[in-house]
Amino acid sequence: MLMAVIRTIILYLVIVIGIRLMGKRQIGQLEPSEFVLSLLIADLAAVPMQDFGIPIIMGIVPIITLLCLSTILSVLTVKSIRIRALLCSRPSIVVQDGKIHSREMVKNRFTVDELMEELRVAGVTDLDSVKYAVLETTGRISVITRKEDQPPSAADLGLPVKDAGLPVIVVSDGRILSENMKVRNLTDTWLQEQLSASGVQDISTVFLMTVDETGKVHLSEREDDT
Repeated sequence: MLMAVIRTIILYLVIVIGIRLMGKRQIGQLEPSEFVLSLLIADLAAVPMQDFGIPIIMGIVPIITLLCLSTILSVLTVKSIRIRALLCSRPSIVVQDGKIHSREMVKNRFTVDELMEELRVAGVTDLDSVKYAVLETTGRISVITRKEDQPPSAADLGLPVKDAGLPVIVVSDGRILSENMKVRNLTDTWLQEQLSASGVQDISTVFLMTVDETGKVHLSEREDDT
């Protein structure tokens, strides 16, 4: 039993490190080669986990080999456009000026129903308002609407807007993040004032508290367990 636990932990750590080296991507954003790599690694790890007669090194060596191969291919795709097109394919324009390119749809085995679903997800219901719809290599659709169909921005309306910047978490799950407090040059006195203004008596009840570059504070308290 102990041997099974140790083998599982070792293989788990190898897989986690390997997936981490692939970068911060969601499953739906993986390139075809990366997706295949994930499937192969999972299969290679499962066999020595279940069959104790197989040395664990027989699972680790192929996994490391695949990771090295993936790294080499990643470098090659950066250096060579042809290799990148071969392994990752290229984006395809499936809609241009409201017109569907049926040839590209058939080439990528992308149905009209899937296209309309992606347009709805992007908040587009009128096909004529689409300037470009691009089928990306990850299988997602990037939708660019016509300029006249886009909502006006503050710049278009001539309104002065101050950029709030990136909010920083100063309290997380009841804990004060001192480093983030220093980033915003905030003091404990300021924090207590903000808590009092929000009617918070105990900081342990604060689930999340952020502050942006303009000093705007967002505070969410923990929900009571019922």
